[in-house]
Amino acid sequence: MLDHEENKLIERMRQLIRLLSQHNHAYYVMDQPTISDHEYDQLFHQLTALEEKYPQYVQADTPTQKVGGKALNKFLTVQHVVPMLSLGNVFKQDDLFAFARRVEERLPQQNIQYDVELKLDGLAISLWYEQGVLIKGVTRGDGETGEDITQNVKTIRNLPKVLTAKTPVPALLEVRGEVLMPKSGFEKLNAYHEGLGEKTFANPRNAAAGSLRQLDPKVAASRPLAFYAYGIAQCEPMHDLDSMHESLHWLTTLGFDIAERQFLCESIVEVQEKYEQIQQERENLSVEIDGMVVKVDSLKQQKQLGFLSREPRWATAYKFPAVAALTKVEHIDWQVGRTGALTPVARLQPVAVGGVVVSNVTLHNIGEIQRLDVRVGDTVSVYRTGDVIPKVERVWHDLRIDDLEIITLPTQCPVCDSPVAMPEGEALARCSGGLFCAAQRIEAIRHFVSRKAMDIEGLGDRWVESLLHLELLKDVSDIYQLHLHREQLLKLEKMGEKSVQNLIDAIERSKKITLARFIYALGIRGVGETTARMLAHHFEHLDALRTAQLEELQKVPDVGTITAEWILDFFQAQHNIDVIDKLMTLGLVWDVPVASTTQPFNGQSWVLTGTLSELTREQATQMLQALGARVSGSVSGKTKCVVAGEKAGSKLEKAQKLGIETLSEQAFIQLMQSHGQL
Repeated sequence: MLDHEENKLIERMRQLIRLLSQHNHAYYVMDQPTISDHEYDQLFHQLTALEEKYPQYVQADTPTQKVGGKALNKFLTVQHVVPMLSLGNVFKQDDLFAFARRVEERLPQQNIQYDVELKLDGLAISLWYEQGVLIKGVTRGDGETGEDITQNVKTIRNLPKVLTAKTPVPALLEVRGEVLMPKSGFEKLNAYHEGLGEKTFANPRNAAAGSLRQLDPKVAASRPLAFYAYGIAQCEPMHDLDSMHESLHWLTTLGFDIAERQFLCESIVEVQEKYEQIQQERENLSVEIDGMVVKVDSLKQQKQLGFLSREPRWATAYKFPAVAALTKVEHIDWQVGRTGALTPVARLQPVAVGGVVVSNVTLHNIGEIQRLDVRVGDTVSVYRTGDVIPKVERVWHDLRIDDLEIITLPTQCPVCDSPVAMPEGEALARCSGGLFCAAQRIEAIRHFVSRKAMDIEGLGDRWVESLLHLELLKDVSDIYQLHLHREQLLKLEKMGEKSVQNLIDAIERSKKITLARFIYALGIRGVGETTARMLAHHFEHLDALRTAQLEELQKVPDVGTITAEWILDFFQAQHNIDVIDKLMTLGLVWDVPVASTTQPFNGQSWVLTGTLSELTREQATQMLQALGARVSGSVSGKTKCVVAGEKAGSKLEKAQKLGIETLSEQAFIQLMQSHGQL
């Protein structure tokens, strides 16, 4: 009777076997791989490791004892006289050296050389020649039987149909190699299909494999396929070649092409050097590769080393650093950015991806978590290429054994405990404690002191960061108590008596402000200068705005549903109210705004375009806003007027087509003078 842990172990093996079988079928039979080679290798190695540790539980249908998948029914099946085996894989230098040690242990005191070839990313096939004439082309299939694709193989342009050589050709020769599509041909083929509005191929391997499995040989003939030989399975009479390196070059005398790089290495250290060289040259090669194949060069030594159940002991594939790797999610944290956005970050079991160890990956937002259905404890594929930030590309739900807790959005900020808000239609959730939250502190202060907000001259980014470091600024209200810390301010670099006094004076001047600028300075999500003006003119008093409900906020011009929700959330966060109350006690005051009914352009949308010669864009904007207008960046049917300076382009053209009033800069200046703005 098996206990709980044994049952879980067997279930894990069964999960891996099911997955590997599915992906074997997709890769070898359907030519539509659904995962990367590296992800497949990792699943395979997980199963192999379990079987080595618990041999008593090895399942009868394990794919570790098989190669590939079953042949398709639409082609005749052919029995391989010599099985077409797969290769083992290594992924780093330590693994390569371990492969070499195993070889050396089985060949004590023998000089060992290594043949190094490119690992071509194509479809493995076997070619049969009798008396120098091509009679059969067969796919790998499941390693024991393959598919007869002879008619399609004969359409490959660089593949010799009749062998020619200065010496007599063998009566029987079986050559193995890869059919693939060189990069240039693949790009032209995809461009052709795209031009016809047809589906393009995902990668050269899919294009090559799909071409070889067409029932109509004319389709294969139309595709830019190429064959590259990598070995000899049979030769009668037997050739007198001694090494892998020699045999490949002998094949070139018979008319075969081999990969554009091949090396004979005297040591495994030299193999590593060639690996690093090819990695650098990879982008300049004419074909896609995903690593190198390392073989013991001597054919005699190959025979001595022999085979495992599914792979030769004398060869291995040395793959390039993965762009995707499997690992496990150990935890999910929520980070708060400078603007209050909450970003989920998955903490992973560290894994090497693309040459870099990855332990943290952003999940972007709650929507992405829900789309992936990722949970703590899940196995995931992490993708990375070049300098691209790693991301979770896939969650392996098939490997989820236990019920795992669904990830939900926090209701409170993990930094300051303020409510978390995410209006309908928004992708990002945000902390509503903008004035108080430590994560948003520097951004809140920078915005508060900026020229269009409280306009505190002299309190730039460098001083803000220094004051935060000294813990003199915990929130924006502390700005108005900096005069109490004059001695500490004087100790700051480049802060003399005059600079400190100028800063204190600028802070004091900022206490007399307009309500619109103060509302803008609060940094409420979605509230820009224009919206702040509209809110100030609608409510006239801060207390009225603080207590306004959603329906009242939505009555304000330029305030939509989402912005109204952000305003409501901001004023419902007690931390924000505490900071605002503190600011009031420290002396901030403003005049009651001019009633909106006295503003002639109230609610109108104006657009400025082109280059203004006598006014700056900002001056023109402020004049319009003072008269109640909303200045927009785009022209629409709701636009009241367009002010067109020099070189006005598409916005002016659109306004003219829509019949919208347009003004030159001079006409605009005259209009502003008539309303007392100049």
